[in-house]
Amino acid sequence: MNNIVSTPNTATAVVHPGAAHSAEPGQYLTFQLGGEMFAIGILAIKEIIEYGTLTTVPMMPNAVRGVINLRGAVVPVMDLQARFGKPSSEVGKRTCIVIVEVNTETQRQVIGVVVDAVNEVLDIAASDIEPPPAFGARIRSDFIQGMGKVKGRFVILLDLDRALSVEEIETLTHDQRDVVAAH
Repeated sequence: MNNIVSTPNTATAVVHPGAAHSAEPGQYLTFQLGGEMFAIGILAIKEIIEYGTLTTVPMMPNAVRGVINLRGAVVPVMDLQARFGKPSSEVGKRTCIVIVEVNTETQRQVIGVVVDAVNEVLDIAASDIEPPPAFGARIRSDFIQGMGKVKGRFVILLDLDRALSVEEIETLTHDQRDVVAAH
């Protein structure tokens, strides 16, 4: 549900529930994916690692590329392109894995996200964040926290907890297993 916020000129502004509400600028890591620029809040990022060998896991949805061993922990690696319903990203020289932490219903989950290239960390003021578009976006609008205005263009601010919903991905996995078992 959106919150209505009064502004000094007595007009009202609709604020997306995931958008920053403070006057302090938020810091976001920007990255390229399929020719578009995205950003995620740096508080969710644990580290950025070079793209290496992944262990594939049978019966996983297309969006799950596999798992990596990160200092003894098994970390699933998601392909955001595939998660957004597009063909999987090609691995290039600048491809890397951003290790993030997302909230699930019961715990915090560490997940790797494949990106084409990491750009930079930017400060984006709350006043420069617009609500996600109601239609016309190339990804599901519930995956978008907002649209950050940076240097005259928009950057898609991802809502990682929704885009990387472990519960939704588990449902996709079970659905895929049911399809395979039926054949």
